[in-house]
Amino acid sequence: MGPGVVVTGLTLGALAVVSLLAFQANGAQDRAGGPRPTVASTSTGPAASATPSASATPTVPPLPTTSGSGTRVVYSAGSHVVWLVDPKKNPQVTAAFVVTPGSVEPTPGSYSVYSRTQTATGTDGKQIEHVVRFAQQNGVVFGFSSALDGATPSADPKTKTGGIRSGRAEGQLLWDFAPNGTKVVVVA
Repeated sequence: MGPGVVVTGLTLGALAVVSLLAFQANGAQDRAGGPRPTVASTSTGPAASATPSASATPTVPPLPTTSGSGTRVVYSAGSHVVWLVDPKKNPQVTAAFVVTPGSVEPTPGSYSVYSRTQTATGTDGKQIEHVVRFAQQNGVVFGFSSALDGATPSADPKTKTGGIRSGRAEGQLLWDFAPNGTKVVVVA
């Protein structure tokens, strides 16, 4: 066996190891939910999409003037947008993002986060995380969550669900922002 064969064998072996490591790194990123997008942090600018897509990024409207005051989570039942508001920060809107509502919307008003669960199973059977509950009306529980697979499909209209789904990155932001007792304001 000549030196050329040894060098060729070592080179092929090194390429195989590098390829395996690249494959494993790609799989680790997929298991972690893929790349985390940037979420808009202004009340007047657009938000980045929770999942990369070829379509245009949805525009997030400015924070409604009827959303109250103080530190709060604001949810627009009409435009399906969530704003995280902290008046001690500049800008006051620390994040804003589009969500997918359940089949039933909560009545506009002021609520408080009363329950949080790290992981659970949604009424649609999907594994969800960062469940932040804030209201119960007519037997329907309303809360924010994100699916572990990152999906945000429309709710089945035949089932009464109050789960408001976001992407995983946004779900983490809301979870970190809204411990029990945090004000949640629902606007039309």
